[in-house]
Amino acid sequence: MSQRKLFVTTALPYANGKFHIGHIMEYIQADIWVRFQRMQDAEVNFVCADDAHGAAITIAADKAGVTPQQFVADIAAGRKPYLDGFHIAFDNWHSTDAPENHELARQIYLDLKKAGLIETRPVEQFYDPEKGMFLADRFIKGECPNCHAKDQYGDNCEVCGAVYAPTELIAPYSALSGAKPELRSSDHFFFKLSDPRCEAYLKEWTTTPGHVQPEVQNKIREWLVKKEDGTGGLGDWDISRDAPYFGIEIPDAPGKYFYVWLDAPVGYLASLKNLLDKSCVEAAGAGISYTEYMAQPDLEQVHFIGKDIITFHTLFWPAMLHFSGRKAPDAIYVHGHLTVNNEKMSKSRGTGIDPLRFLDLGLNPEHLRYYLAAKLNGRNEDIDFNPEDFIARVNSDLVGKYINIASRAAGFISKRFGGKLGTPSADGAALLAGLQAEAQGIAQLYDSRDFARALRDVMQLADKVNEYVDQNKPWELAKQPDRLERLHDVCTTCIEAFRLLTLYLKPVLPALAAQVEGFLGCAALQWHEAAHLLGAGHAIADYKHLMQRVDPKLLDQLFEPPPQAAEEPTSAAPAPGGEPVAATIGIEDFAKIDLRIAKIVACEKVEGSTKLLRLTLDAGEGRTRNVFSGIASAYQPEQLIGKLTVMVANLAPRKMKFGVSEGMVLAASHADEKAQPGIHVLEPWPGATPGMRVR
Repeated sequence: MSQRKLFVTTALPYANGKFHIGHIMEYIQADIWVRFQRMQDAEVNFVCADDAHGAAITIAADKAGVTPQQFVADIAAGRKPYLDGFHIAFDNWHSTDAPENHELARQIYLDLKKAGLIETRPVEQFYDPEKGMFLADRFIKGECPNCHAKDQYGDNCEVCGAVYAPTELIAPYSALSGAKPELRSSDHFFFKLSDPRCEAYLKEWTTTPGHVQPEVQNKIREWLVKKEDGTGGLGDWDISRDAPYFGIEIPDAPGKYFYVWLDAPVGYLASLKNLLDKSCVEAAGAGISYTEYMAQPDLEQVHFIGKDIITFHTLFWPAMLHFSGRKAPDAIYVHGHLTVNNEKMSKSRGTGIDPLRFLDLGLNPEHLRYYLAAKLNGRNEDIDFNPEDFIARVNSDLVGKYINIASRAAGFISKRFGGKLGTPSADGAALLAGLQAEAQGIAQLYDSRDFARALRDVMQLADKVNEYVDQNKPWELAKQPDRLERLHDVCTTCIEAFRLLTLYLKPVLPALAAQVEGFLGCAALQWHEAAHLLGAGHAIADYKHLMQRVDPKLLDQLFEPPPQAAEEPTSAAPAPGGEPVAATIGIEDFAKIDLRIAKIVACEKVEGSTKLLRLTLDAGEGRTRNVFSGIASAYQPEQLIGKLTVMVANLAPRKMKFGVSEGMVLAASHADEKAQPGIHVLEPWPGATPGMRVR
């Protein structure tokens, strides 16, 4: 059998926030599949990237007072602890704002244009009169025109999955200001998905076995088929947005940018190209180029995604690739959502799982990998995290069944037989042969992503081994001098069985498998090695406990609601300032904050920002400080010059796109700015002088 070649990706996370547990579940699913394929000697390139463009990034960056590039870089800098912590081993992590993505997205667009599938026409687009900008689809909300669900985004419904134009929303409003948007005309670029060529191709691609799961295929059919009333079917896809927009400018169209969903999936190719280009440099030009790699006829392109982005990946993406002359995906593997106790996750109710907190508490990341894998199958189905079930399953399966096998036999091998294995007798050999015979079946389950059944089968094998241990009772044999040969035989069988079970669990538990390989003194386990045993005379190391049980107290801490949520008022009385009082702190915490009286000696508007004022402050230090403050909506510069205020003097300087901010001015506002607008800069009573400390 020839070596399998795989190009594998997960959906690109939007670079406006940290990873959530949904990201980690998807990455774990893909990582398990990739690790299994590599154990089958497949050649795999496993890549991902930050989805860096779009209006949401622009607005978030402006709010933070930094450039979009810096905002995205700050988010990207926090990815590694999550990926390393949960043993998720991408070969490359890149960004859609990288040069490779700019180049590839533009070239794909030009190829589609050459194929006659790009059209320009004027459209009426929503404009926020309060913000003074055209609104991206994700910043328009309203009632879905298909299922009438409330508060749906302007490009697709998260309830029924329908795709539509923002102008089709019922009772639309701006998600930025709440204002009723105005319709204004603007020239936009469209990918002509309604072209008969696209319709024919997508009907063929989506019904080809293996490209999508049957249940996903049924959903796609609803979008492809026209109804008797003429509605339905594929519509043309608006692929452009107007400036201001953080993205890739459309060739020969100044002020027009690709809609983020056009260039985002191109990021898969860009990350791969970046990886292969780096590999070529490291190999002094001897490596395979991106063009050569993608031209391989036996290359399989596989994407793991969530069910909320099916339309973009199973309709737009294959059509973009095919009609630009590129290879379309071989498989789109769709998974469902993750719930906790059958409820949608909510941090405020303590039903959310913060991945980094999971790690910081000292919970074992491989416990989570195992539990999620034990729930995942090859279908597009939601899975549920139940804390009690998590404890029971991990403690029973991994510790009680699997680890127990080694802990009951290894000590006898070390103490009684010099750490060397013997030869299993007939019953032990039969048991081991039974375990080896399951290798192909378990492999097929891993390949089809039915991890739940694969692990169920592995644990059934562990049950058989434990039955063998209980029948032979090595602890009893050790007490009988004339039964030492049988003790050696039984314990050898257990260690050989433990190795086989470890091999079957390795895609799910890579770190533990590495520990076991060290303990057993064997090479990195590959799938074909299930046909072999370690053999008589093989030396193993002294056994050290490999895994602890789940600590219920730590798991309880994981689900504790944040302090502000726990203290939220339950009566009808409003919270002070429109938000709950923060968690109690000690005097030592307050003492860390150095508050000083400062005089505003100069103030001016910041060019390029509608929110910031630049303040020059005298805090009695013999020098002045430069501080940016988001108070431009409440004050004109001349109102503040000469005033005293309070500043945080020991806040670390922060580099912003407008300069360095060397502190923070204190101001008060209501949590609900619509209900009670206004920002009020703190001003001390007469008699205070610059440099005085606020205690």
